[in-house]
Amino acid sequence: MWRIESSRIVGALARYTNDFALAEDVASEALAEALVAWPRDGVPRDPTAWLLATGRRRAIDAFRRRAGRDERYAALARDLGEGGVVTGGPGSAARADDHPDLLWDPDRIGDDRLALLFVACHPVLSKEARVALTLRVVGGLSSEEIARAFLVPVPTVQARITRAKKTLAAARVPFEVPAAQDRAERLGSVLNVLYLIFTEGSTASGGSEWMRTDLASEAIRLARVLTRLAPDEPEAQGLLALLELTAARFPARTGPDGEPILLTDQNRRRWDRSAIQRGRAALARAVAVGRGLGPYGLQAAIAEQHDVAPSVPGTDWDRIVVLYEALGRVAPSPVVELNRAVAVSMAHGPAAALPLVDDLVARDALRGSYLLPSVRGELLARLGRAPEARRELELAASLCENERERGVLVRKAAAL
Repeated sequence: MWRIESSRIVGALARYTNDFALAEDVASEALAEALVAWPRDGVPRDPTAWLLATGRRRAIDAFRRRAGRDERYAALARDLGEGGVVTGGPGSAARADDHPDLLWDPDRIGDDRLALLFVACHPVLSKEARVALTLRVVGGLSSEEIARAFLVPVPTVQARITRAKKTLAAARVPFEVPAAQDRAERLGSVLNVLYLIFTEGSTASGGSEWMRTDLASEAIRLARVLTRLAPDEPEAQGLLALLELTAARFPARTGPDGEPILLTDQNRRRWDRSAIQRGRAALARAVAVGRGLGPYGLQAAIAEQHDVAPSVPGTDWDRIVVLYEALGRVAPSPVVELNRAVAVSMAHGPAAALPLVDDLVARDALRGSYLLPSVRGELLARLGRAPEARRELELAASLCENERERGVLVRKAAAL
């Protein structure tokens, strides 16, 4: 429940305290109190409301300790009512003495989370700190998961998050969705964070599950909110298109026991056709803006080619190669080059793609990632070079931290 609701709770508390760091602190204190009270007294009828009421009471205590009955404490106390919190067993929750401005307002959940995103992506923070903080507070990822996503040590991630909170507090950043004129400079970071949350959900960086659809669904939901906030921003539409078109294949990506099913073996009748339609509509809106597709829009165009193809052999691989070339010009990266090499192998054969992959190896690109040896192993296997392919796939398996995906690589190596 905490994993699902924590960002809503922190967002609601931040709206009422206007103090990002305090909101997370008191939310954590409320969780700690729940871990003691719920096993003893039973789970409340409305667990989220219980945590919110407890967190708000802790915030009032913090304001009392910090500055006595100052203006903020008085305002919060008037809203809550000194007798308004019940801390008993099942069914216990907050009541706000029928005050019209309830802490838990379902119509404001989207705004709270979106404000949380923009606060975490404030320009006063470095790019690395923005992404780490948002993934931690809004996405609910652990420091270990964020570290794996960025291939950096866990203490580095923890230090970035701690510094980010202190910086936001020192800058007195207000908890709000910024005005339109201030939104553009923070939009890129917000889009990047949503993309990373979705990526972690669609292919988990570690653990025993290949996918974490809760994270992916949350990224899609926030992307929809963002497109309503910025309907004329092509990259917001492009990101939404990419997420919808990718998530459309989720129903066919795992078997009955959660084992991964690769694209070549998926039952395309199980793909979510409504998600494909939504994704294509968002991509059309991104194109209609008329400023050209950015990185997310181009990735969405690639995903669209997969989704509309009748089969892997029937996919327009030549067009996908061209789209990856365009993506490499606007957002160059070793991952884009590796994906382009895969597309080249499908369009023109593994012999044409292997030199592209070998060039990445020679440049020591993607150090520590299992992706490069995984792709190289596949190409070598298709070329009939089984011993080399097996070594590459075994190396990829040793680097992969997701149990499900590692199992796929081990089985491929064993088959050789």
